[in-house]
Amino acid sequence: MSAIISASTHSVAKRIKVLIVDDSALVRKILTKLLEADRRIEVVGSAPDPYIARDKIKQLKPDVLTLDVEMPKMDGITFLKNLMRLHPMPVIMVSSLTERGALVTLESLEVGTVDFVSKPKIDVANTLEHYGEELIEKVMMAAKARVREYRGPMTSAVEGQGHAVVDERLTTDAVLPGSTAKVLKTTDQILAIGASTGGTEAIRDVLVRLPADTPGTVITQHIPPVFSKSFAERLDQLCAMHVSEASDGQVIQNGCAYVAPGDRHLMLVRDGARYVCRLSDGPPVNRHKPSVDVLFRSVAQNAGHNAIGVILTGMGDDGANGLLELRESGASTIAQDEQTSVVWGMPGQAVKRGAAGKVLPLDRISDQIMRLRR
Repeated sequence: MSAIISASTHSVAKRIKVLIVDDSALVRKILTKLLEADRRIEVVGSAPDPYIARDKIKQLKPDVLTLDVEMPKMDGITFLKNLMRLHPMPVIMVSSLTERGALVTLESLEVGTVDFVSKPKIDVANTLEHYGEELIEKVMMAAKARVREYRGPMTSAVEGQGHAVVDERLTTDAVLPGSTAKVLKTTDQILAIGASTGGTEAIRDVLVRLPADTPGTVITQHIPPVFSKSFAERLDQLCAMHVSEASDGQVIQNGCAYVAPGDRHLMLVRDGARYVCRLSDGPPVNRHKPSVDVLFRSVAQNAGHNAIGVILTGMGDDGANGLLELRESGASTIAQDEQTSVVWGMPGQAVKRGAAGKVLPLDRISDQIMRLRR
């Protein structure tokens, strides 16, 4: 496992120092304007390429770096690998909403990026400003995140992230009302996993350790649509299980994992004796679409004590109430511990609400899942 290193915490009086690395002068200017609109943040400098960025990191000692995916002279991934080996620090990747951008961004998360924001493909000057609130939120989170030294790809592998965010905060009832109906008796188990910031790597870490006969697995990770498909394909290449992006009406089978599309809620429903994926285009819940709370409630209602619920690293509290509903339905529940979480928001809230039957470091979660299998 990579070492976990705690970033320094910041008092209210201390502004978070940010260095912006992007080859576009226009983007550097816009990002500076967006970030400096928040008094808690100070943009201490910018750089058009990794070589200048390297010198400015030494000179300015920023708390957080924003980094473009594709850079001149040295690509962003090569620069990131060098940085995370020699000087680990919180990095927010500025990514393109393209298939190529998605693959590079997923690789950057493997190397150690805390999170990413999606750069519009066209009309950057007029559309990037809509990302101001998300960017500020992620920079604030990154400054407190735990970053790890990069030591190369996992040898055991055969790897707010940019997600739908809205101002109005709706509960799970907006998509799936609560129910007191009894769960039908069955021996079929379901594994449900939810995560956000840092979750792509945490999910990978869990899944690559699970065997091919693992119970049918449903996964909600806060991620945009083009990224969710690439994420599922990447996991499929690494895991003994078959991993795919979920589709509506898809029958859930043992040895298979289903990732929620980045613009739909994923729910588990019963179709006779079978479990089936159901996708919903309902409103964001807890400001997220897909929402972990929606997934967990559906699993609680339809699988109950036959389920295993796992909540991993992530900002906010999406999934905390849903994990509690799972536990109250008789399911076994697990939360990732604080030390190994990039951000102990979602799992921390779940623990605080009494939703977690077990609180475990990331590298012990798959073993616990195996012990809970019937």
